[in-house]
Formats: sequence, C-alpha cells, structure tokens
Amino acid sequence: MTNANDTIRVLIPLKVRKKNGRPKIMPPANYLPSEDQTQDPHVLRAVGRAWGWRRRIEAGEFSTIQELAEAVGLAERHVSRQLRLAYLAPEVLKRLTCGREASAVRLYDLCFLAGEAWGEQVGRTFD
Repeated sequence: MTNANDTIRVLIPLKVRKKNGRPKIMPPANYLPSEDQTQDPHVLRAVGRAWGWRRRIEAGEFSTIQELAEAVGLAERHVSRQLRLAYLAPEVLKRLTCGREASAVRLYDLCFLAGEAWGEQVGRTFD
C-alpha cells in the first residue's frame, strides 16, 4: 500500500487549444494512433470502477456491498460481480490496461476469473 503522502505524477505532452470557443485537447505532433490497439474501453472502465469501489470499502466509507450498491444506484449482484475485477492478478491487470493484447474472455467471464489462482488467470485470459 502507498502512504497518503505518496504522490505519483504523470506527464502527458498534450496541448489545449480553443476550437469553436471550446477547449480541445490536441495530441503531440508526432502522435500516430495505433491500429492494433485492442484495449476494450468497457473492460478498462469496469476495472477502474471496481478499484474505486474497493478503495471506498477499504476506507470504511461502506461496510457492505449492499450499502455500496445503493449509493452508486446499481444492483447489488452487479456491484458484487464487478467488484471482483479489483482482485485480478497484477499481470492480468497490466496486460489489460497497458498492453496491446486482446483478451480471450469477455468482461462477464473476466469477473469470475478473479477467484482463481493468479497463474491460471493469465493463461485463461490471454490464450
């Protein structure tokens, strides 16, 4: 775990320009979008949400999944299943979020892999 005073700083070389009176984020001039990008935005969003929920539970904001589900306005069953994504193996999380590999399983199935051993998760996710 990290301490409350630990800070992680990420620098992304972007420019903000106004277009039609609204700010628009412009990528660097040498940026070429990858055509082989296979990161599923639904998986990324679900993993991020699960980690946020896990932190809130660990911080004592909620004592049960039912309280959390009521607070976020979702079914308890859905929250319980999605929360499992916060307990995936570090290698699986790294390859899902940072890598360019396609997952061999759907998001629904990925939720149930969290209960398996970490070594098995990697093999079943990326075969």
